Amino acid sequence: LSTYYATFVLNACGTDAANKALTDIVTGTPTTLAITNEKGSWSSSDTDVSIKDGKLNGTAWFVQDAKKCDRFIVSAKGEQGIGLYQVEANAAGVEITADGIIDLTRDQAHIEFNNVEAVALAAEGDGDKALDEAMPAILTIISADMVGAGEWLLQTTVEYAKTRIQFDHPLGFFQAVKHPLVNVMLDIDRAKSLVYNAACSIDCGFDDAELNARMAKSQASEMAVFASSRAVQYHGGIGFTWECYIHLFFKRQMHNQVIYGDGKHQRTILADMVIGQAA
Repeated sequence: LSTYYATFVLNACGTDAANKALTDIVTGTPTTLAITNEKGSWSSSDTDVSIKDGKLNGTAWFVQDAKKCDRFIVSAKGEQGIGLYQVEANAAGVEITADGIIDLTRDQAHIEFNNVEAVALAAEGDGDKALDEAMPAILTIISADMVGAGEWLLQTTVEYAKTRIQFDHPLGFFQAVKHPLVNVMLDIDRAKSLVYNAACSIDCGFDDAELNARMAKSQASEMAVFASSRAVQYHGGIGFTWECYIHLFFKRQMHNQVIYGDGKHQRTILADMVIGQAA
């Protein structure tokens, strides 16, 4: 997914260097975004990396799949504003430090740049614009990932509730189990509809693409937490074990919900978009 996110940013850059990077991705170069500051801000204008005389200095934080990728797209601040730069993972002056995260199926790291030579993908002042243009697609992809995981959690839990016998009845016989699973289904359907709407908005080039994408991410993030917690709860004691695959999807959902902003973060931005920023 990290490489997929990167393609939308590169496409938004529209430069010869960015087009070359897209070609490299097609031929098998895994790439990820290094665009977040230490505070975890997903704003396109916030970065702890600077560019001067064509060299990067500073640290990019919360970089997804950093150990799996051969190339980074780095957001850096210069005299004219935010630019985007291509850096090879094995370049001199690049130091990758892995973070401890809950989802062990992928990795996250912070990356230090010490006088690292970089290739410009978007000029100073254009980098934040490219990131903003790509963000609706990125949010939609993450939301779709959460919807898919939510569906798996629901179907797996429903099947377990049909076969696990307690008090001479399947677990699904009891209303205390039935009703929350129906609520999970409703949450998934709401998120799925919003994801489809956001994807259609992006494909059609509608002006409300960002609005729809943030709505999808908000609902999907809330659904992810609820679906995961109910799945673990209704699997009983086995739901807490490594032998039960529930934990893999649970951890993926917990990580996804905060990438590029959780539900509350998205609704804060949506409020500003719909009713204007607070005085």
